[in-house]
Amino acid sequence: MSRTSVTLRCADLADAPVLAELWSEALRRADPQEQVADLELVIKGAEASPEQRLVVAEYDGQLAGAVFLRVTTITPVNLEPTVQAISPHVFPQFRRHGVGRMLMESAVSFAEELGVGHVATAASSGSRDANRFMARLGLGPQAVLRIATTHAVRAKLNAQRPAHQRGAGRNLPQVLAARRSMRRSQAPGR
Repeated sequence: MSRTSVTLRCADLADAPVLAELWSEALRRADPQEQVADLELVIKGAEASPEQRLVVAEYDGQLAGAVFLRVTTITPVNLEPTVQAISPHVFPQFRRHGVGRMLMESAVSFAEELGVGHVATAASSGSRDANRFMARLGLGPQAVLRIATTHAVRAKLNAQRPAHQRGAGRNLPQVLAARRSMRRSQAPGR
């Protein structure tokens, strides 16, 4: 089939269940109904904001892929504007039909429409195909995004702290309180 079978449009609330399936790995871990409800909020937010757009691609009338677009800054400290193409995904059966290219075209068009000079996206580090696709479009690596639970990072930070800083099993506030107590009891005139 030809690539002209791909059409783009803004998402509507009826797309939420299919988007939940498409983005299942990118959504918060929750009940599928909660994920659909989350996406309904995202769709409503995108409809209400001139700086957001949720674009879906249809291939012969079936939802084949989607991307969430938003205008932001490159980083919180680099205030140059950029359009982030968040979670550009295509269902496996629609890959290699021009759907991904059309989704990224929508990101570039959105940036041009708003006069934004950069487009950014992220691809899963384990997805060789997605990373190669983005590289072929001229998108180079800028940073590595790493994520872990707060609890896991705290545990690692505590494990890497030298023993003398760990207070031999006591935490710092307890150690400081004990020192203040000792100073008060040793103060002259008591």
